[in-house]
Amino acid sequence: MTTHGGFEPVFCTIVPPHVLDRLAQTEDPALARPARRTLERDALERTRRRLTTVIGAPAVAAPTTAEAEKPHRTIYDLRHGTDLPGTKVRAEGDAPGKDATVNRAYAGLGATFELYLKAYGRDSIDGSGLPLDASVHYDKDYNNAFWNGEQMVFGDGDGEIFLDFTIPIDVIGHELTHGVTQYTANLTYFGQPGALNESLSDVFGSLIKQYSLGQTAAEADWLIGAGLLAPRVTGTALRSMKAPGTAYDDDVLGKDPQPATMDDFVRTGRDNGGVHINSGIPNHAFYLLATALGGNAWERAGQIWYDTLTGGRLKKDALFADFATLTVAAAKARYGAGDETDAVSKAWEQVGVRTL
Repeated sequence: MTTHGGFEPVFCTIVPPHVLDRLAQTEDPALARPARRTLERDALERTRRRLTTVIGAPAVAAPTTAEAEKPHRTIYDLRHGTDLPGTKVRAEGDAPGKDATVNRAYAGLGATFELYLKAYGRDSIDGSGLPLDASVHYDKDYNNAFWNGEQMVFGDGDGEIFLDFTIPIDVIGHELTHGVTQYTANLTYFGQPGALNESLSDVFGSLIKQYSLGQTAAEADWLIGAGLLAPRVTGTALRSMKAPGTAYDDDVLGKDPQPATMDDFVRTGRDNGGVHINSGIPNHAFYLLATALGGNAWERAGQIWYDTLTGGRLKKDALFADFATLTVAAAKARYGAGDETDAVSKAWEQVGVRTL
């Protein structure tokens, strides 16, 4: 991957730091130690990403015509080390092996590639056939998964709070969508633009899951990270787009802090200005739109969001109102002044975001 002018140093994790902070402060060392280790490792990887952005990453050759519009996946095994990418264990077209984590990562990369290609005509993350690389078994008891601007990385979880991070396909889609945002609007990762960045990853992560399962908007669970929490945790997922603030309520993790409307917008300096918290508001707007339109959410609702993300008018520092206004314009441009446009306006109104 070559670096591009104006790119933000990208390092995005699926588990918010406020969750790990809380775990790190528990008295149970079995819970606190992995959380602290994860926070320390995330800080190191974030610094490494900044240096890579400054120095420049190696260029990747463009795919040939024969290779175009096909995924080019490579899975690496870190064997609990941290020196990326690790040992190559599965290349594009290889048969599944015995490691379920490797197989899930491979399948998740493929499902993400397929949704973007089949639904939106996008050839990989950058639109130009970018190879999709992923490293599994990162570190020991690592409670996260991340996109570092160049590749996916998955931890195995500690088995106490989090399970293997390749289990939920929407986690894979979420993190790879940070790459799509990086190559398009490149939203600043702080405050409302950062919450939009996180929300777009939740939206398309959920759509990738729905597409792979053949679910309509009415059939989908609208949960992000279902299956990731260990049995001891009182909760169903990391986030809920249908009902933000209800994904978990646990004596160790605490209560899901996401708001569903602007009435409960959280002002904080933590988590890059609450990017994983306030993303619940645009998440809920998309859920309301998708269920109002019905059918497959990746079609009309997803198309409007995709048009907005990739249309060239979304600025890096866009606020919720800016994004909402552009979604209305995108709906009108594609579908006319009809049901779709009205539904978009109503969805934003329901979450308290005014279009300009």
